[in-house]
Amino acid sequence: MTDKNLAPVYNPAEVEERLYQAWLQQDYFKAPRDCSKETFTIVIPPPNVTGSLHMGHALDNTIQDILIRRKRMQGFDTLWLPGTDHAGIATQIKVEEHLAAEGLTRYDLGREKFIERVWQWKEDYHQRIISQLYKLGVSCDWSRERFTMDEGCSEAVRQVFVSLYNKGLIYRSNYIINWCPRCHTALSDIEVEHEETEGTLTYIRYPLVDGEGYVVVATTRPETMLGDTAVAVHPQDTRYQTLIGKEVLLPLMNRKIPIIADDYVDQEFGSGAVKVTPAHDPNDFAIAQRHQLPSVVVIAEDGTMTEAAGKYAGLDRYEARKQVVTDLAAAGVLLRTEEHQHAVGHCQRCHTVIEPLLSKQWFVRMKPLAEPAIQAVKNGDIQFVPERFTKIYLNWVENIRDWCISRQIWWGHRIPAWYCECGETIVALEEPQVCPHCGGKALHQDEDVLDTWFSSALWPFSTLGWPAETADLAHYYPTDVLVTGYDIIYFWVARMIFMGLEFMREKPFHTVYIHGLVRDAQGRKMSKSLGNGIDPLEIIEQYGADTLRFTLITGQAPGNDQRFRQESVDNSRNFANKIWNASRFVLMNLGKSAPTELDLTALTDAERWLLHRYNQTVGEVNRLLDAYELGEAARTIYEFLWSDFCDWYIELAKIPLYAARTEAEKDTVRAVLTYVLERTLRLLHPFMPFITEEIWQKLPHSGETIMLAPWPTYDPALEFPDAHDRMVTVMEVTRTVRYLRSEVQLPPGKKVQVIIKADSESSLQTLAAGEAVLQKLAGLEKLTVLRELPEQPKQALAAVVGDLEVYLPLQGLIDIEQEIKRLEKELQKLEAEVARAEGKLNNQGFLAKAPQQVVAAERAKAESYRLQRDKIRERILSLR
Repeated sequence: MTDKNLAPVYNPAEVEERLYQAWLQQDYFKAPRDCSKETFTIVIPPPNVTGSLHMGHALDNTIQDILIRRKRMQGFDTLWLPGTDHAGIATQIKVEEHLAAEGLTRYDLGREKFIERVWQWKEDYHQRIISQLYKLGVSCDWSRERFTMDEGCSEAVRQVFVSLYNKGLIYRSNYIINWCPRCHTALSDIEVEHEETEGTLTYIRYPLVDGEGYVVVATTRPETMLGDTAVAVHPQDTRYQTLIGKEVLLPLMNRKIPIIADDYVDQEFGSGAVKVTPAHDPNDFAIAQRHQLPSVVVIAEDGTMTEAAGKYAGLDRYEARKQVVTDLAAAGVLLRTEEHQHAVGHCQRCHTVIEPLLSKQWFVRMKPLAEPAIQAVKNGDIQFVPERFTKIYLNWVENIRDWCISRQIWWGHRIPAWYCECGETIVALEEPQVCPHCGGKALHQDEDVLDTWFSSALWPFSTLGWPAETADLAHYYPTDVLVTGYDIIYFWVARMIFMGLEFMREKPFHTVYIHGLVRDAQGRKMSKSLGNGIDPLEIIEQYGADTLRFTLITGQAPGNDQRFRQESVDNSRNFANKIWNASRFVLMNLGKSAPTELDLTALTDAERWLLHRYNQTVGEVNRLLDAYELGEAARTIYEFLWSDFCDWYIELAKIPLYAARTEAEKDTVRAVLTYVLERTLRLLHPFMPFITEEIWQKLPHSGETIMLAPWPTYDPALEFPDAHDRMVTVMEVTRTVRYLRSEVQLPPGKKVQVIIKADSESSLQTLAAGEAVLQKLAGLEKLTVLRELPEQPKQALAAVVGDLEVYLPLQGLIDIEQEIKRLEKELQKLEAEVARAEGKLNNQGFLAKAPQQVVAAERAKAESYRLQRDKIRERILSLR
């Protein structure tokens, strides 16, 4: 055993760095691939190489580390596989922002040089992220670290793309996509955030070509009318039955367009007639497909109007909107405009309003992939924690649309498709040298890259070596638990399920643990714009990783957001200090030869009570962890250590340790102290790995490290319900006497006499056995316990504890007459306050004019004053 002395004050900065390096050097985190053991595998949600980790990452990784450390201690072959994500659009935006500061664009550098700059960015921020994870104490197997664009993962991406293409599940087509004019790329539906926005609804007259009137259409985007190719009405709308098949003249463009009938049209919205702009609205595009309408692109990729927009060409889309409305009014076809609130899509990354554009893109046909993923969740093969997220997942997957996977950026997995001048498209794992159709060599690879989430969707198996049949893949797939936030259920979780079932023919994990966001103390989302972000590294540097981890885990419940408060950090730091100081007490009292065996036959009620409470704690913590209630499990350990072990048992232990008892009695107490502390540290280790390791190494133990020590389990031999109940009675009496002492403000060193009436022989025996405890912890000079009282003690404070009546005689302790006078003065003040409050509440003017919350507060004050008054009256009576 090492030197058993602990420093007087816990210094996380000194302990944590030293221990983490030792853990790394000893390879404690490395998965052994031991076929004799049951596996438990987690793949890290790979953080983006766009910057530093935030509080959400700290929470996410703390949860995973708790799960992994516990399973490791339970004897599982555990693998926690780390890695990072290239984060295509997000990373490219960051690098372009840095280039802009130098007065450059990516086009100034060219594709090859720009990619070199991004790789350098990746290396810098990758190292920063890994060092932050080290500081958090995560026990990942760093020997197996992966990156979504490393050679192995890139091979997996190409394999999946080619396979899905050959099956007809990937295709290229003209389609309406979400386009970001700022990021200059297509976005998938779930990369678009819809926000309710105040806008206008513009009503326009479209004149009939035959001169017999007009049709009114309403639109929120009048600039798109320049690309209209039809007006649609509902086939059953009686207002327009005679107009179906006729033509109208498109205002400002003087283009003839047909009136068509389509079930999509909502008869109740606007005029019941809608303009059809196939190139700039997904629903209009679908209508155009059904009716073979042409598409006219009038808005370009940069958000300006195209040549097809006529005289508006070159204008910004919003400037064009204003000009179109002005010109419609001048032409006499603007009927009216009215305010209208509607949902507008914004780019998730840069918050620019997205533009629906007709564009040739690559898509994944999702319905065939979704069906097995729906069944896997419905039949329980994959479960969400909390269960309510099952419905959210199914609702999206059951209504899924094809996934646009091509992105018009340079950073990412290049699409493995090549085009020949003859018109042939070649999709292949390796770059083709000649066109298989014409034999030509003038081949050009697609300029686009794949959506970041395409490679992330393969993470559970690509990181284990797929498509190669590796030993890791055979041993550790499927993984067990995925830990992630609710904000990426669609982006990532669902797609991993799709791909795992398609390519591995097996679910990628059996449980999805969903946690919420970490918000600021006011409940606001942390953001740069609000300036309310909290850097987890700053908390670690000031308070230590264990404090941060414990704060985050005790503040969360599965699926719910949490508020990060300074007082919670202070509480966790105080908890760490409490454990440290209690451990110092234990170590300083172990004696020359620390006891290693626990003799259950030679225990007092105090020892049996502690062992019983410890055993209950173990059982409850295991139950909670099995149910993924990690926060409740941490709070259970906290309550046991803080209250039962530190506040009670250490004080109880001082009685035999400091009294003239036999060494055998003292050794029993030492054995119980070390037994319970050492095992409770094991229980706490997944939550607070550093402080538990540091203390554990000083205690009597077997093994090299606490992280490989056996995980505590419930032990029926440690159940002592009768002794527990007896000790609880003694403790309740102790609390009661302490409370009565505080009522008359007795100093701690003042000894008192207490009389207790016990209604049962068992209570009498309990108190007799607990007399030494009461004398020490309640400050008693004398304890008298009787079955019957000759008379009720006079001038005494009284309280009831179960079937016990507790009396604290005050004669000789205080000046009773002075105390009565003090209480009478206090009573006068309270009666005045009661009268004032009741007078206010009886004032009808106050009740009628004051806000409801003010009246409620006044009622609460009045009730509080009455309770205090009645209590003082009782005290005065007891003293007379």
